[in-house]
Amino acid sequence: MSMTLAELLAPITPEQFFAEYYDKQPLHIPGSPGKFAQVLSWRGINRLLDMTHVWSSQSLKLVREGVAVPPEQYCTRATSRDGAPVMQPNAAMVAQWIGRGASVVMNDVDSLSPGLAGVSDALEAAGLGKAQANVYISWQSHKAFHSHFDTHDVWAVQVEGEKYWNVWEGRAEWPIAHPVFKGLGQEHHDRARGKLRGKVLVKTGDLLYLPRGWYHDALAEAPTSVHIAYGMHAPLGMDLMNMLLERAIYEPAFRQPLPRQDGSAAAKFALTSRAAQLGQKLSELTRDPKVMEVLAKFVADYHENRGGNDLLAARGLAAAAPPGEATAEGHAFRILSPGAKPVRRGAEWQLKGPNATLPLTPPEAEAAAWLLARPDVAELELQAAHPAVEAATLLQRLVGAGVLAAAA
Repeated sequence: MSMTLAELLAPITPEQFFAEYYDKQPLHIPGSPGKFAQVLSWRGINRLLDMTHVWSSQSLKLVREGVAVPPEQYCTRATSRDGAPVMQPNAAMVAQWIGRGASVVMNDVDSLSPGLAGVSDALEAAGLGKAQANVYISWQSHKAFHSHFDTHDVWAVQVEGEKYWNVWEGRAEWPIAHPVFKGLGQEHHDRARGKLRGKVLVKTGDLLYLPRGWYHDALAEAPTSVHIAYGMHAPLGMDLMNMLLERAIYEPAFRQPLPRQDGSAAAKFALTSRAAQLGQKLSELTRDPKVMEVLAKFVADYHENRGGNDLLAARGLAAAAPPGEATAEGHAFRILSPGAKPVRRGAEWQLKGPNATLPLTPPEAEAAAWLLARPDVAELELQAAHPAVEAATLLQRLVGAGVLAAAA
């Protein structure tokens, strides 16, 4: 699945976003239920979790009321594919904790499916940095995390259910992933968050943008909530410092010993003078065209390299494959009108959708009632359950009526 920043932000334009919101203030963009249907679904979540060897106690975490569940309470000891011991999540143990209200956190998912990678690619193509995505699955009235800030911009994509976000007035001043910022306690956060800026209800298809350091917390209000937090790690001034450190190796002034200190005023003056000289030399290096060329390339290329494999095309044995793919069960669809059902009008059946009212045959009405009672449906599932119906045709008619949307 491919997506652009303009599609992600719509109806806000990228120009308006960068002028008014980027690194300046939070932004909530309401969307239609089908906007992110191809990014991730319950079907897609289960499919990912069933990739057993992808997950460990580090990549899959459970959190209940702000406290992480110890790995030994939802994992069993196993051996990884490379022969290393690993704590691997156990489906039955995970299910028990979910029954108690524990939230599920799936880390580093930004390239695990075409839908997840599509959003990552859209953000990175806009020059916003490197994308790292986590999925957060939570349940009604259970909070996973207390008020906090993140050390990167957050793009929260709501794919299922809804969640209230408390967005506070406080903002940490461009924090980074360093113990200086990571070690701050909850008491500090509760003071620094300031007054409540707003309580935002984020629904399926909505997007919430939070600049780095902005205080927030969230609570699921619907029976279920799934959002994907895309953390955008932008290049920093610290990266320039690292480049200058590498460049300084070739400057004799930085390889010289510093003036010996014996407590005398002359020694202190010599050290101060040398520090000023080195600072001046660093300033000169920042104006070096070669250093600036390397820095410009570093910023321009600051994104992950993901996807792009097409082995048959590489051998010239096939044309390049189109983006997107069907599931093992065939193409999947998300139900956009839960609770809708076919109704009988005289001798005929019909189904009213947001875009159109569909006339249905009795077998189609029975099939539509069956699939509309589900959160999603795959083409082959519908065909198996209702063989008298042409599944592909009915599904496309329902898509056209606005009742379904293609899903991940």
